[in-house]
Amino acid sequence: MTQDFEPINLTHHFLIAMPGLMDESFNRSVVYMCEHSDRGALGLIINKPSTLRMQDLFEKVELNLGRSDLIEIPVFQGGPVHTERGFVLHEPLSNTMTAAEASEAAYASTLSIPGGLEMTTSKDVLEALSTGAGPRRVLITLGYSAWAQGQLESELGENSWLTVQADPQVIFDTPIDQRYDRALALLGLQAWMLSPQAGHA
Repeated sequence: MTQDFEPINLTHHFLIAMPGLMDESFNRSVVYMCEHSDRGALGLIINKPSTLRMQDLFEKVELNLGRSDLIEIPVFQGGPVHTERGFVLHEPLSNTMTAAEASEAAYASTLSIPGGLEMTTSKDVLEALSTGAGPRRVLITLGYSAWAQGQLESELGENSWLTVQADPQVIFDTPIDQRYDRALALLGLQAWMLSPQAGHA
């Protein structure tokens, strides 16, 4: 017997792992939700750096990295699914370009996230960055996080996650080791207030 859940849409929200969520991939994670519908959900973990730097990634795909500000930025572990694939979370091109420029620079395989950012899976965004162009603020992950139909709703019902409207500053401007606490602060919470058995805030 399947359980019915109230329809919710957590697109452009953060999922913040509760202390009781001990899964190695998601322990103390903050997940930016790129897509959530009645078919399932897809997100990228934004606070788990890998040992790979952007410079290393660009060398692997045989591109120069034309952005000195990105060379030492780590590539993140976006989740346990398709860890060999790259995902680029970035601010909308329209933020930094005229409409005509943005239209010309639009990338293949880009998901525009309502109310939020854009996520691109095609190599052309890397090619743009290699020339010193491309979106100003980016976060690159290998792999992503996914939930089947009803799975995320079930985990929310088990109090595995807290949810809050996403703030791009947490993704792009906050030191990595502070992102979990900063995401909690959006709810007016601090980590010490949470117990592994805590309910929804």
